[in-house]
Amino acid sequence: MARCVAALEAQTIAVEVVVVEDREGRGPAWARNEGVRRARGEVVCFTDDDCEPVAGWVEALAAPILAGDAEASTGPVAVGEGATAADRAWEVIINYLQVRAAAPGTASPGFVVTANLAARRSLLERLPFDESFPVAAGEDRDWGERATRAGAAPVFAPAATVVHRSGMGVSVFLRQQYRYGRGAARYRQGGTDRRRGSPSFYSGLLRAGFRAGLRPGLLVTAAQAATVAGAIRETAKSPLQADFLRSRR
Repeated sequence: MARCVAALEAQTIAVEVVVVEDREGRGPAWARNEGVRRARGEVVCFTDDDCEPVAGWVEALAAPILAGDAEASTGPVAVGEGATAADRAWEVIINYLQVRAAAPGTASPGFVVTANLAARRSLLERLPFDESFPVAAGEDRDWGERATRAGAAPVFAPAATVVHRSGMGVSVFLRQQYRYGRGAARYRQGGTDRRRGSPSFYSGLLRAGFRAGLRPGLLVTAAQAATVAGAIRETAKSPLQADFLRSRR
């Protein structure tokens, strides 16, 4: 947190820094909405406590919004020096999803990572984060899809980089991906037009993983199994699926 705040205070323009601590476990969606309620600026930028925005981040991220070219923007998330293989696998997955977010027919339209997101206050007030998502999994994907459907698809600002310093181990990474799978299932339950990615989407993701190296490639592969397991677990909790399972007994 200290590194994150120092990076924000060192930005090339003065910024108001609002830190929200989720002591009561209400979830990241609530925390971001609370940050919006407390912030005073016309444009609100989001990052996480294990991230360090580079110099000029705020200017680059807010520029398309202040110019009237967009209502929301997002930028690249890079891993820092000394990143683990799990960190690099995470970076591959996030970057791949960001690139594919604008592809025709994508299963994740407007995908954003909230470690690097800016939006006009009026948009965030009109489209707050969905607080029914209990953990950091799927709530950002849900918001990006709703913003896109509302005609406010986030634009990509390549110069607005955030450095992610998590130092993840393999077990933490796979638990995270399992959680992401549960979030993905909850996301798809939120709309009949929300679908899974195509086989070519997943094969492209695996190729991207192995381009980053053998260990990241293997972890990206394992991550897909973990997300499938998480999605199955979350789907089994839905009333429709529960009724189906009871009928099969």
